[in-house]
Amino acid sequence: MNKIWLFGAAVAMVFTLGSCKPKQSAYKAAYEQAQQREMQNAPVETIVEKDEVVEVAPVSKPRVTNESTRSERINAVQGEDASRLKRYSVVIGSFRNKTNAYSLKERMEGDGYSVVLGENEQGMLRVIVASYDDKTSAANSRDAFKIKYSPNFQDAWLLERAY
Repeated sequence: MNKIWLFGAAVAMVFTLGSCKPKQSAYKAAYEQAQQREMQNAPVETIVEKDEVVEVAPVSKPRVTNESTRSERINAVQGEDASRLKRYSVVIGSFRNKTNAYSLKERMEGDGYSVVLGENEQGMLRVIVASYDDKTSAANSRDAFKIKYSPNFQDAWLLERAY
């Protein structure tokens, strides 16, 4: 008799635990549907870079100029054109190893970018693909770069040059 009760309890546990699947909440599903509708109705922005047209994902909100940036003193690495470093730069890689930094630089130059290597006070090499005087242009360029190279370089960031 105890074996039957034990067997019945085991079967009940299997059914109970087997039916516990994670379910998406109604709120999350409604949010995702609203987000998709918003993206479908938003205008598409186009950016022209180096004779190449890059379509940017639909923009639903105006660009906010309080983008987070990292501020640091940075100088062009020896042999680089320091005049191409403006106030705001798009950084796609940071390396201590010079070989890695130069390898990424060559790769991006092969794709048509005029890359500048900058070095901060701690000796980190920053691989910079674009540099601008205003933050909005830098943020737009960073976003276009992330879209173009998705899923790579999703951690590209803005560097504000401290003087």
